[in-house]
Amino acid sequence: MLILNAAQVRQALPMKEVVETMKRAYASLSEGKAEVPLRARLNIPPHEALALFMPAYVQAETEEALAVKIVSIFPKNPLRGLPYIQAAVLVLQADNGHPVALLEGASLTAIRTGGGSGAAIDLLARQDSRVVAIFGAGAQGRTQLEAACTVRSIETAWVYDRNRERAEQLVAELAGRGPIPADVRVADSPRQAVEQADIICTATTSSTPVLDDADLKPGVHISAIGSYTPEMQEVPAETVLRARVVVDSRAAVLAEAGDLIQPMRQGRMSEEHIYAELGEIVLGRKAGRESDDEITYFKSVGVAVQDAMAAHLALQNAQKLGIGQHIPW
Repeated sequence: MLILNAAQVRQALPMKEVVETMKRAYASLSEGKAEVPLRARLNIPPHEALALFMPAYVQAETEEALAVKIVSIFPKNPLRGLPYIQAAVLVLQADNGHPVALLEGASLTAIRTGGGSGAAIDLLARQDSRVVAIFGAGAQGRTQLEAACTVRSIETAWVYDRNRERAEQLVAELAGRGPIPADVRVADSPRQAVEQADIICTATTSSTPVLDDADLKPGVHISAIGSYTPEMQEVPAETVLRARVVVDSRAAVLAEAGDLIQPMRQGRMSEEHIYAELGEIVLGRKAGRESDDEITYFKSVGVAVQDAMAAHLALQNAQKLGIGQHIPW
């Protein structure tokens, strides 16, 4: 059994490789070559918490992946000095079920979520995109920024968080690091963040829209990854209604994504407004962006194929790098 801690998971998952791995994961899902039950949800009422259980088997072109992730979401944790999200990924040998690895899951989740958004940006955002806006300065916001800057030549990044100190900390940590430009700024308002943005990534737990539709420029791409329950909403319905809507999984977003569920409940849109799964675009079954002026919107609630394929990649790279702790099983 190989154990990878958080630092080792980050070392084994370079964003450029993760983006391409997420494309293969989404393609397998849309091609029907993955077994992915809707994630099981376990409420923990005394702590206002939630545990999610996410198993997946993926058969890609030249590889197989079998894993299960357990994610614990404890909203009160930050007050105790603990992470909001804690997780672990158990990897099994795909051809015989033998447990082979245990990976720290919060880092893997943040990186694979960023990689999924990066895949969507690569396929849907304008090639000349130069300005990105990030909503949410937590772990997810960091990987969203890295992913956007990995697949596009970003010159300026804006970061908005209701907690300005967190946004300032993100800027101090990431400006000029790797593919991220030196010009990373804290936005005073959502409008300042988005009015010049070519790409917007929302990574919050908000129950109300974090931006105004009227502030968006033509041709913007939005990757919305924070709204993962029917009650949450990051992007206004007006934006969703006029956008080309692409999702990670139709089944998953129809069960969980408030950005889509709420307009449907209001009778303002139907399921047919979902244009494609991202995997269909990867496979060439659907076109991506068709004009420079259209708004594209990628909604992801996260699917277990991402975890299984990211863990598979991490194990391959860990072997090459000689990292991790081996224990008898």
